[in-house]
Amino acid sequence: MRLLLLILLFSASTAMAQDIPFRWDELTASDWPQALEKSKRTCILPIGILEKHGPHAPLGSDLIHVREWSARAAKQEYAVVFPDYFYGQVYEAQQQPGTFALPSRVVWDLLEATVEEIARNGFDKIVIVNGHGGNPQLLRYFVQAQLEKRRDYAVYFFDPGQDPVFAEKAKKLRKSDAAGDMHAGENETSTLLYLRPDLVKQKLATTESGEDQKRMASLPNLYTGIWWYASYPNHYAGEGAKASKEMGKLLTENKVETLVKALKAVKADTKTLELQREYFDNVDKVGARP
Repeated sequence: MRLLLLILLFSASTAMAQDIPFRWDELTASDWPQALEKSKRTCILPIGILEKHGPHAPLGSDLIHVREWSARAAKQEYAVVFPDYFYGQVYEAQQQPGTFALPSRVVWDLLEATVEEIARNGFDKIVIVNGHGGNPQLLRYFVQAQLEKRRDYAVYFFDPGQDPVFAEKAKKLRKSDAAGDMHAGENETSTLLYLRPDLVKQKLATTESGEDQKRMASLPNLYTGIWWYASYPNHYAGEGAKASKEMGKLLTENKVETLVKALKAVKADTKTLELQREYFDNVDKVGARP
C-alpha cells in the first residue's frame, strides 16, 4: 500500500512538473531550467505587425495569426514562445490609420537585440514565425546576416513552401481568384473568422475595393518600393466578403501542422550549430599568421 502511494505521489509530481506554460511571459523563474530542457533550448519568436487589413479585419491580424500558430504548435511540440512582437517592416501602409512603423535602423537593432537576449537566457535555437507579407525580405536578410560574426546560437526562419496536395484541397473551397488574394482577402479573412470571428466585420469587406488599381506603368524586370501603394492604395488586396470559417480552419490546421514538423526538425538538429562553429573557425583562420 505504501509503495502504491509513493508511486502515485511520484507520478502526480512528475505530471505537475511537466505541465509548465509555453509562453515566456507565463513561465516563472523556477520553471526556467525545465523549460530549457523540455524545449531543447528552442524558442519561437512570433513576428506580426500593426496595420490596416481592409475595412473589415483588425489591425493586429498578423499578430493574431502568429500568436495562434505558435501557441497551437507549441502545445503539440513544446517550445517556449516569446511574447507578441510587432516591430517589422510596414512603410507601405503609413498612409493608413493604426499603422505602427518604426525607423528602419530601430527595426533592425531591436530584432538583433531581441535574439541576443533570447540567446542570453539559454536558448541556442530561435525560430522566427512570421505573419506579415512585408517582412520576408527583411527576415531572410536578417537570418543571412547572422554569419556576420560568431554566435553561439542559430536563427531559423519558418518559411513553408506550397504543398500541392494541400493546395488542391484549398482550391475546392476557394471562392475568389487566388492570384489577387494577398492582403485581408479570402484567405486571411477566413482564418480570422476561424480564430477570432468576434473581431471581423465581414459586412464591411465590400465597402472598399481590393482590386489591383494598376496605377503604375509597366516596369519590366524592375522593382520599386511604391509598387504596393500603386496597386492597392486601400491596403486591401482580395475579396474578404468571400471568406469562410471552413476555409479558415483548413488553412490554420495546415499551417500549425507544418510548424509542428519544423519544430521537431529544429529540436533534433545538431548540424546547424556544428557547421556554424566550423564556419567561424575557418573565418578566424583567414589572414592568420602562420
